[in-house]
Amino acid sequence: MQQVNSRDRGLNYGDGFFTTVRVCEGKLDRWEGHLQRLKQCASALYFPVLDLNTLSEHCEIAAREINDGVLKVVITRGEGGRGYGLPDEPQLTTLLSSSAYPAHYENWREKGVSLALSDVRLGHQPLLAGLKTLNRLEQVLIKQNAATKQADDVLVMDLQGEVIESSAANILICKDKRWYTPDLSHCGIQGVFLSSLQMYNPIETASMDLAFVYAADAVYLCNSLMGLVPVRQIDHLQFSLSKAQALASELVVKA
Repeated sequence: MQQVNSRDRGLNYGDGFFTTVRVCEGKLDRWEGHLQRLKQCASALYFPVLDLNTLSEHCEIAAREINDGVLKVVITRGEGGRGYGLPDEPQLTTLLSSSAYPAHYENWREKGVSLALSDVRLGHQPLLAGLKTLNRLEQVLIKQNAATKQADDVLVMDLQGEVIESSAANILICKDKRWYTPDLSHCGIQGVFLSSLQMYNPIETASMDLAFVYAADAVYLCNSLMGLVPVRQIDHLQFSLSKAQALASELVVKA
């Protein structure tokens, strides 16, 4: 069993980052994208250069043991440092854990999801925007709020009323045959699945309010576990599931 010291900075300060990987038939799905995420987080948070070869070896072994499910990779700065100050020579902590694949995602992809509007808004911190750090208390509050709604998930906005994401997925919309995703330069998380879509499709980044989203031809959630999920309803506004599925078929989706 992996253990974390009570003085670990990830436990005490959220000083670390993570990624969540789909495992299919013993293989790590979109692993290169997850490695890029980890490298980006390490650089932005002033971590030492990661030993990605060793990490990949351990994760590949774990994937073979999991076979079908989910692998979570957590990296913290380890122990040390006085208060918030950084240790001179950090010894990183790496934690691997597995879980079952969420069974409801298949139903979501087939039948679409309903979204309510979250009462919890995201604050701005450009230095952390886009990064999947261990500081996830906003998402904890969003999930708690989502549990009070009569919907599958929630649409989350920032303090200025701009649409950012759902509780755990990126937003993608199609409008007049053009594809858009919210601007995440001030808050939100850049997902591995979304990054993959952006590599092969002309997806524009845009600031978008609710009116912009409501006027879309189709709206989707996406992340590396659920894939691309059509939204059939936001609050009381209905979207055509068949249109969303037809438009989604035009996207290039690569593993």
